[in-house]
Amino acid sequence: MRLTVLVCGMISAVPYQGGATWAVLQYLLGFKRLGHDVYFVDPVARTALQPDGVSLADSHNARYFRAVMTEFGFEDSSALLVDSSRESVGLSYDRLAHIASRTDVLVNISGLLIDETLLERIPIRLYLDLDPAFTQLWHFALGIDLRLAGHTHFATVGLGIGQSDCTVPTGGLQWLRTLPPVVLEYWSVAQHITLDALTTVANWRGYGAIDHDGTHYGQKAHSLRKLIDLPERVTDRFVLALAIHPHEAADLDRLTSHRWELVDPAAVAGSPAAYRAFVRGSRAEIGVAKSGYVISRCGWFSDRSACYLASGRPVIAQDTGFSNCLPTGAGLLRFDTTDEAQAAIEDLHRSYVHHARAARGLAEDWLDSDKVLATLLEHLAAAP
Repeated sequence: MRLTVLVCGMISAVPYQGGATWAVLQYLLGFKRLGHDVYFVDPVARTALQPDGVSLADSHNARYFRAVMTEFGFEDSSALLVDSSRESVGLSYDRLAHIASRTDVLVNISGLLIDETLLERIPIRLYLDLDPAFTQLWHFALGIDLRLAGHTHFATVGLGIGQSDCTVPTGGLQWLRTLPPVVLEYWSVAQHITLDALTTVANWRGYGAIDHDGTHYGQKAHSLRKLIDLPERVTDRFVLALAIHPHEAADLDRLTSHRWELVDPAAVAGSPAAYRAFVRGSRAEIGVAKSGYVISRCGWFSDRSACYLASGRPVIAQDTGFSNCLPTGAGLLRFDTTDEAQAAIEDLHRSYVHHARAARGLAEDWLDSDKVLATLLEHLAAAP
C-alpha cells in the first residue's frame, strides 16, 4: 500500500556534517525507494541560525538545506522550519500543514518535531531513537523531557533495549528494535582504496556523560582513551576525522603521540558527497563506540558502519551488544578489549578480500533499506 510518510530529522541545524546528513537521508531515500510519498521537515531553533542575527532565508543553514534537498530530489517536498513559528524555507507552513493532515506515518527522529498543529492528525506517530541508552536514561532516570509524549509508537536502533542483559530503562514502553538502514544504490562496492588506513568519523564528546546508579555512561572520549596504544601494536595507519575541541590539549597530545592521525571532519566529510568519498576510499573502519553504549549493552549499531559495510569495506567495531543480533566474524569483526581489536586487525590482514566481500553481503542481507524499512512499517502496522 502506498503511504504518505513525513520524516522529521536534523540536517541543517548543525550544517556541513555529511555523516549526520546521511543518517537522515537513508530514511528519506529508503521510504521513497519503497514507493511511498515522502516529505521531510527539518526543524531548526532560531538561535541555531548561522551567522548570528541572520534571517532564515539568508542563513548558512538554509543554504546547506537547499543544496542537500536539491541534490537528492526533495526540493519540492521538504521544509526547513523555525521551531515554534510558521517561518520556513522550501514548503510553506500552510502547505506543510496540509501534507501533515493526510500523512499516514510520521517518523520523528529524536522527537524533533513538536508542532501540535502538524502532529495531531497523523494516526501513526513514531518516535525514532538513534541515541539509545542516553535517550532512555535522560528521560526516564533523570527526568529530562525528550519529547516522547504525543507519539503512538517507539523504535530504537538499540538492539538490546528491553533485553535481560541491558541496563537501560524502557519506561514501560514497547520499543521496536530496528537496524540502521542503508540505501544500497547510493553505496555500491567501492573499487579503489584511496586512503590505506583504518578510519572513522566521530565526535570526541557529543555532550556530557551520565552517572546513574553507580554506573558511568560516558562518551567516545572515554572509550578511545582505553584503546590509545592500539596503533602502536600494528602496522596500519589510523586516521580519525575527529571533531575535538582544541582545548582538549592533553588528549590531543596523547592521540598523536600514539600514532592516531587526526583530520578535520569538516574538510573530509562536510557534505554528503565528501563523507561518502571518505568512507568508500578507506581500507576499513575502526569503529569506537560511546562508552555508555558499551557499558549499557544497548546494542547500538552505527549507521556509519552500515555505509562502510555496504561499500565493501570491513568494519572492526567495539561491541555494544550488537553481536547478539548481527553475525560477526566475517566482514564485521567485534572487539571488547585492545587485545581483541589487535587480533581482529591481524585477521583482516590475513583475509582482506574475504572480509571485504562478506562486508557487502552482510549489508545486503541485514541492512538494506528495502528490508529494514519495510519491516519497520510492518511492525508499526501490527503494534497495538
